[in-house]
Amino acid sequence: MVVRMRVNRSKTGKRRSHHALTAARATKCECGALRVPHRACKQCGKYNGRVVLDVAGRAVRVARRNKRREKELRASGQESKKEESTVAKA
Repeated sequence: MVVRMRVNRSKTGKRRSHHALTAARATKCECGALRVPHRACKQCGKYNGRVVLDVAGRAVRVARRNKRREKELRASGQESKKEESTVAKA
């Protein structure tokens, strides 16, 4: 059985011609790093010439959080992911 109102291949291709993906554009920040337009730079935390992200403070928070997680894992008797990977390689 054939579909009565079947769409032919050329019509389908014309419709799909606009479905192509485009590459993400990148611009250079003042610090020289690549960043997405209209977003703050992940390296220096600047947007439009002003510092809007506290990059140093974030690094401190992440380090503190990781240290606390490691301490909790050791207290519970579990190994950390780093130790497991080194043990598995040996």
